[in-house]
Amino acid sequence: MPHTRSALDDPEIAHAVEALWNYHRLDNGTDTRTDVGIGLGSHDLSVATTTAELYHRGLFPLIVFTGANAPTTVDRFPRGEAVHYREHAIELGVPSYAILVEDRATNTGENITFTRDLLAATGHQVHTVTLISRPYQQRRARATCRKLWPEVEPVTAGAQVSLRDYVANIGDEQRVISMLVGDTQRIEVYAARGHAAPEPMPAEIRDAMTLLAARGYTDRLL
Repeated sequence: MPHTRSALDDPEIAHAVEALWNYHRLDNGTDTRTDVGIGLGSHDLSVATTTAELYHRGLFPLIVFTGANAPTTVDRFPRGEAVHYREHAIELGVPSYAILVEDRATNTGENITFTRDLLAATGHQVHTVTLISRPYQQRRARATCRKLWPEVEPVTAGAQVSLRDYVANIGDEQRVISMLVGDTQRIEVYAARGHAAPEPMPAEIRDAMTLLAARGYTDRLL
């Protein structure tokens, strides 16, 4: 079969995308015990898979899946992201009693605040949390949690997969690269707006974002 050309075949684009991918991936929650694992809703079912894997490794005794729907997820998860995540985790052997569902959140800030409120309302005292998200959402998830839920110490995790394998799994290279660019922009914009704690951004990361935006990956820019 003929090779379908990928944007990642362009060395300049590949270098920029890898830089953003590595910047956002923190993965400091893959071996850390916490009070609760919080699976952040999105189009990516690997969030639920990763959450189930970490639960089975004994890294937390309780899971909260959080997320309603977005225009990009309503077709895939018509009953809501968190509901489908819960069902998937149960299929993977997580007991239903270990899962709480927060099904109203429509953005990362609401994922954090609605989960915080749900845990308080159900009598759970939480001091440490593992935020499980798309691999490239980890830095923004941590920054959001630090701003909106400063009483807890967050660590983060995502699917342990390479950039190229992740793109292949999602099946939409344009979307993944655009999401990376958008999440990078949001690190600074959301901190400036008071929605997230500040995060360092090296010059090479800003340059990579600028290059990719100039190459047309602007679908997720604010």
